[in-house]
Amino acid sequence: MMDIRPAISTEITEVKKEGNSLLLISEKGMLRLQPLTAESIRISYTESDFRNGQGCLLKNVSFSDWSYEVRDEEVLVRFPGKLLALSRKNGSLKAGTVEENKKTIIFSTDETSPFLLESYDFYKTSKNSEIRTEQIRTPDGVKSRIIGRETEYDETLYRTRVNFRFTENEHIIGLGQSEDGLYDFRGTTQYLHQANRKIAIPFFISSNGYGFLSTTEGPALFNDTASGSYFMTEADEYLDFVLILAKSPKHIIREYRTITGKAAMLPKWAFGYVQSVERYESQEEILTTAAEFEKRGIPLDLIVLDWMSWEDGLWGQKTFDASRFPDPEAMVNTLHDGHVHFMMSIWPNMTSACENYKEMKENDCILPGTEIYDAFSPSGRFLYNKQLLELAKYGVDSWWCDSSEPCTPEWGRRMAPDETSMYYNYIDECSKCMPLKKANAYGRYHAEGMNDGLRAYRKEKRVVNLTRNGYVGSQQHGTILWSGDTSASWDTLRKQIAAGLNFVAAGHPYWTLDIGAFFVKYAMPWFWNGDYPEGLRDPGFRELYVRWFEYGVFLPIFRAHGTDVRREPWAFEFPDDPSYNALKKSIELRYRLLPYIYSLAGSCYTEDGNLMTTVSTEFPDDEKAWTVSEQFMFGPSLMICPIVKSGESGLFTEATRTVYFPEGTDWYDFETMKKYTGRTETVVGAAIDRIPVFVKAGAIIPVQSPKLHAEDQTGEDIELLIYPGADGRFTLYEDACEGYGYETGDFAVTKITHKADSREIEIRTEGNTAYRKGALIPTFIEE
Repeated sequence: MMDIRPAISTEITEVKKEGNSLLLISEKGMLRLQPLTAESIRISYTESDFRNGQGCLLKNVSFSDWSYEVRDEEVLVRFPGKLLALSRKNGSLKAGTVEENKKTIIFSTDETSPFLLESYDFYKTSKNSEIRTEQIRTPDGVKSRIIGRETEYDETLYRTRVNFRFTENEHIIGLGQSEDGLYDFRGTTQYLHQANRKIAIPFFISSNGYGFLSTTEGPALFNDTASGSYFMTEADEYLDFVLILAKSPKHIIREYRTITGKAAMLPKWAFGYVQSVERYESQEEILTTAAEFEKRGIPLDLIVLDWMSWEDGLWGQKTFDASRFPDPEAMVNTLHDGHVHFMMSIWPNMTSACENYKEMKENDCILPGTEIYDAFSPSGRFLYNKQLLELAKYGVDSWWCDSSEPCTPEWGRRMAPDETSMYYNYIDECSKCMPLKKANAYGRYHAEGMNDGLRAYRKEKRVVNLTRNGYVGSQQHGTILWSGDTSASWDTLRKQIAAGLNFVAAGHPYWTLDIGAFFVKYAMPWFWNGDYPEGLRDPGFRELYVRWFEYGVFLPIFRAHGTDVRREPWAFEFPDDPSYNALKKSIELRYRLLPYIYSLAGSCYTEDGNLMTTVSTEFPDDEKAWTVSEQFMFGPSLMICPIVKSGESGLFTEATRTVYFPEGTDWYDFETMKKYTGRTETVVGAAIDRIPVFVKAGAIIPVQSPKLHAEDQTGEDIELLIYPGADGRFTLYEDACEGYGYETGDFAVTKITHKADSREIEIRTEGNTAYRKGALIPTFIEE
């Protein structure tokens, strides 16, 4: 028979303040409120006690200007302009704003069952017992999978659940990066686990004016269907989340960074063009490729060495194969002499035959039943950095951390799994080899360890870590996230736009992708499903690549990469084909916009901003803007509208798309200067060598004559393109382009304002004025 027990009362019978926390106690459990800032409050619920491990990714911040009042039916918590009301019946919560005595509720839990917990005992793999494994060949190397093990009790964990009460027209964005092309997650189920083409971040933004951040580090699930609206975690010590009450997405993201860490600045060269392919095989090939860019007059700032820097058979070993890379230091120095930087691929998994693995194994720093180092362990991170310095000593500028999930069971299957089975397969596989309560955060710990080690080794260079996975707080550690091994099709290109926008809405400013997709051709298994078996010989792929490339110009990081075909611009040079010239023009446009782009990067640190944002981030009061998923803002002034289909009259001909122009401003075509009115929708066209880009009225866009490298443009004159129709302002950011002086204020900001009617311009430089070199030359754009 089922064991039926009497219900335990949820009525709050005691309310008390302890330190900066407010405790609401019932027979069933305890609710804890901790104000973190004037706009963020941490809310926790337990039916046992509050252990110390939960929420360790949060910064140690606290806010004391708050008060509370206990009433017969509710407990009120007030802090400036904000009000929380908690029912004494069960702790259900309503939160909102107070302006001129007007209360507006913007967030509500379910009134009958707001918070749920379910306990279970977690059993880990016993390291001292026999672990049976099988070898699985994947694109990420040969990996071990546990098929038999003995377990031992580890700890009691909880599945937790917050039940929401969404409003009818509420929109939800964020939650990291998915590949399904969804933009607004209302009416959907989202499985938050890590995968090759998925980055789970338990943070979302509501159009009602709040952000929700779960402190879980394990798998989680967002649901808004007929079965309920809730956020559920799989492996926590107690229920725990941060509620951010702010007036706009910009302010919500600023709060997110306040409580999880500021985004690190990347060096200026990282915002130039990045050339990569699977793969350059030798020192000679890398130097020859860089020289070809110089010869053809095509800008380049970074060239990338993909996997297999090591000797054959030693996957993951952090040394160079001397037969193909006889003098790595000379190779890097030659690149540096030409103002080109060098990135190389490194992996968390290492074959058992290599010395790196043996050292890790001897020091008990390998996850059980795998060849993957234990990034959760301080000693594992220390050893990984010790090994990494054997490469850093050659002057390597940046790192490509591939497979940083690192558990991707879906990648070992022949057929595509459905989302539900992927999620539970991930939980099962992670439970066998790592702490499930931290499984989603492996990439974050991996990046943190590298950042700490590399900064200690060479303080003069900013850490640049291109990684396939990250988590809450990864933005502190010099990381750039990319969307994994996608497949070439127009549908994939379209879906990548929403993927990138939801990723940056989840708090991290630096995102990119494989331009043209990683897989071009079709093969087995399921993920190798590009639409172009003829590769570069198919003009249809070349057209797709050009459109993808043009979109890539306006991403935070501009990077070409993939397999099946070459990715250098001259690989697309065919008779009577416009591809090569269009690619070269796109790269030059990126470098023309470099003062604008680097200023946006500066604002990511100084103002907790983003380079790429949703249209709704800039126009939160425009209801329609919350539904726009295939265009985006690049900074405050440029609206980017990628072309996601072939030409109307055949390959390489003009293509059209519908563009929505947000309300409250006029817009100008960046190339033709045609004017569009806000709050309208129009079909626009673009020739093969451009995509539609629109400038907000009154914008100030700093540009330069493009040169071959970002370094070559530093200190040169800057033209200020000043658009009509409204007053405008822009903050130009300049610094040493490298190093960490910016953290102590060693940079210059030049504040530029103009008045549309009088054309009066004011320019004021603050900070280290030594960085303000070259003339600022205003150019008024005529209608």
